Amino acid sequence: MELAFYIHIPYCIKRCGYCDFNTYTPAELQITSELKDISNSYIDLLISEIKSARTEVGESAIIPSIFFGGGTPSLMEASDIGRVISTIKDQFNLAKDAEITLETNPDTVTKEKLAQFLAVGVNRLSFGMQSAVPHVLATLDRTHNPDNLPQVTKWAKEVGFNEISVDLIYGTPGESKEDWQRSIDAALSLPITHISAYALIVEEGTKLAAQIKRGEVGNVDNDLSADKYIMADQAFISAGFNWYELSNWAKPNSESRHNIFYWLGKNWWGAGPGAHSHLNGKRFWNVKHPNLYKERIMKGESAVADFENLESLQIESERLMLAIRLPSGVEKSTLNEQQILDLTGYVESGHLDQLNWNLGRATLTLDGRLIADRILREILL
Repeated sequence: MELAFYIHIPYCIKRCGYCDFNTYTPAELQITSELKDISNSYIDLLISEIKSARTEVGESAIIPSIFFGGGTPSLMEASDIGRVISTIKDQFNLAKDAEITLETNPDTVTKEKLAQFLAVGVNRLSFGMQSAVPHVLATLDRTHNPDNLPQVTKWAKEVGFNEISVDLIYGTPGESKEDWQRSIDAALSLPITHISAYALIVEEGTKLAAQIKRGEVGNVDNDLSADKYIMADQAFISAGFNWYELSNWAKPNSESRHNIFYWLGKNWWGAGPGAHSHLNGKRFWNVKHPNLYKERIMKGESAVADFENLESLQIESERLMLAIRLPSGVEKSTLNEQQILDLTGYVESGHLDQLNWNLGRATLTLDGRLIADRILREILL
């Protein structure tokens, strides 16, 4: 069995205004310890959970991917990140060419620390860039200095990282097309092999949602966001990046294998507070709060908060939801007559590719990607 590992690091120095991820600042957790001590003690908990995963899946599981996400994994000590990688290697069958990704805040690393991450086994970096425009970052409540991106990606390349990715966000209130083009150009000037571009989604309960509700910040303009997606796709393709998922582009052979695991509905284990896992049609998730997670692990108890066994209808719905996001799309032979009938109109309108349709697949055109959710709703009804 193949099993990808997601390792959740729930710590951030400051919470961004748009973020609704399961992350916590030291102040929120009433932590006064040094980051080094936090790193060491938290990694001990993760190692205990990873060892318990072996009981569930067996030692013969092949691990093609490890992804450290958060939060801000780059706050952790490189030696502690290395302890997680070593534990997975000891407990399972870590593939020789395993992709090991670390999400990285550009303000949290030096050239020396990047070299240390490489030395312990990390071979792919994903930098949170979001924007190159200060006023856009301010609206997002991001604290990193956009001028640091050229420096840290240059360091990453110099110390030996061959796979470097950046994340962008488009559609921030107040972001003009010129602002977005500036971010695109800045990203493409970096020594990267992969780029993600996500439309801003304003989540309830976030600082940004409250600011919009109070009228302090404008709302998202969906039509403008669609224009920005087209701008990004054209620029990325021209720069040699291939579109391989709705929000992701990569140089040849630099696709994120970890994320492809998710999109193909394969098995993964999420370790850490609030992390979700999927094993052969069973989904389960850990308790959310780091303190409760620590309490469970320290007592030798399972960190799992709850689980569900996916029914065939759920599995099929999720297959369609994920497959339609990929260039390979959905095989027509897996659709019923009504679904094929519903999709025919989108072929005629140019939202699904005519040639691929004739060859037996429903695949999105560029215009189709802009209304992917609407098309999906047609075949889920």
